[in-house]
Amino acid sequence: MKRIIILLFAAVMAFGTAFAKDQSIAYIDMQYILKNLPQYEQANEQLTMLSKRWQKEIDAAQQEARVMATNYQTEQIFLSETMRAQREQEIVKKEQEVLELKRKYFGQEGELYKKREALIKPIQDEIYNAIQDLANEKRIDIIKDRSADPSLIYMSSKLDISDQVLRKLGAK
Repeated sequence: MKRIIILLFAAVMAFGTAFAKDQSIAYIDMQYILKNLPQYEQANEQLTMLSKRWQKEIDAAQQEARVMATNYQTEQIFLSETMRAQREQEIVKKEQEVLELKRKYFGQEGELYKKREALIKPIQDEIYNAIQDLANEKRIDIIKDRSADPSLIYMSSKLDISDQVLRKLGAK
């Protein structure tokens, strides 16, 4: 019984090794590809400008909330109980507005996420299609992203097809 298991294991290993030898592998460097695509740089620039504009809006609202809080602290002793409660509610409301703005612009489903999805996703799809076409043309079975693989220690430059992907995309 032990002998059958060992033979079966050896057969599986031999088949797996034979199969692995028939596979062709190539690598890309996605960061390099993106850095060399003008449309990606333009999209990134647009996102940065939007992000800065929205951050200024948030900063202004935060500053307004701070001023309200500071004024309240200095005037607090002169205010009636009702006025204090009203001012505190106004400050809390302003702080909630700031949090809502942050969520609206920078939250998980915020405007920045949606805009990034609209600008970057088509570029990623274009890259993926170019990689897929190249894989079909060159009969490559596996293409890995070396920029996303921290365990990759060495790779022969002849396996890197990043420049070929860029040419396929029409980039210089």
